[in-house]
Amino acid sequence: MDKLTDYPKLIQRILNEYVALCNRHPNPNIETFLIVDEAKAHYIWMNLGWQNGDRITGITVYVRIRDGKFWIEEDWTEDGIATDLVRAGVPKEDIVLAFHAPDMRQYTEFAAAS
Repeated sequence: MDKLTDYPKLIQRILNEYVALCNRHPNPNIETFLIVDEAKAHYIWMNLGWQNGDRITGITVYVRIRDGKFWIEEDWTEDGIATDLVRAGVPKEDIVLAFHAPDMRQYTEFAAAS
């Protein structure tokens, strides 16, 4: 797998599938969408709107590609985006669970990059 070309396409495909799934049964007051910064390799699945008089602004998933690895900065999915990446053939050493403190990453089954 060519990291420079395949990794951005892969994360966009995975996140677009999740956003499409959410939009099958949309909440009319909350938008669910994907924000992509291809130049800097940032990928954000976000929710925005109003519910019961409260402002909803939430990042469900935030992944960036840095130094040839997926850095998962935020992940509120049930099984985890890392699981989807591994199923798609990404080696675990190319996935950093960046939402864990750097000194705790060594205890995960993924990359411990700091």
